[in-house]
Amino acid sequence: MLGHDTPPPRAAHPTWWRAPLVATLFGLPLLVLEYRWFAAQDGPGAFSGVLFWAAGLLALAWVLPHRRSLRGLRLAAAGTGLGCALLPVMFAMLLGAAVAAS
Repeated sequence: MLGHDTPPPRAAHPTWWRAPLVATLFGLPLLVLEYRWFAAQDGPGAFSGVLFWAAGLLALAWVLPHRRSLRGLRLAAAGTGLGCALLPVMFAMLLGAAVAAS
């Protein structure tokens, strides 16, 4: 039985799922593509840490509690996970542009 001095349970944020969903829709296909690409080239090498961080941060964005107070942390985890997923692709594109320009 709840006493008068216990705080009410916190309500879940109604749109907690938006940031993880958008980051996962863009980041997960890139992670799968990068993993398959690196696996065909004898492993991820220098980018293995980035791929693991990206997967971990995307998972963290989903498993954080659904409170409004954690909205910023969830957005930061989703955005950083997406950035880590984009990093190998962007590096390859910049390297290709540099080679083509020279």
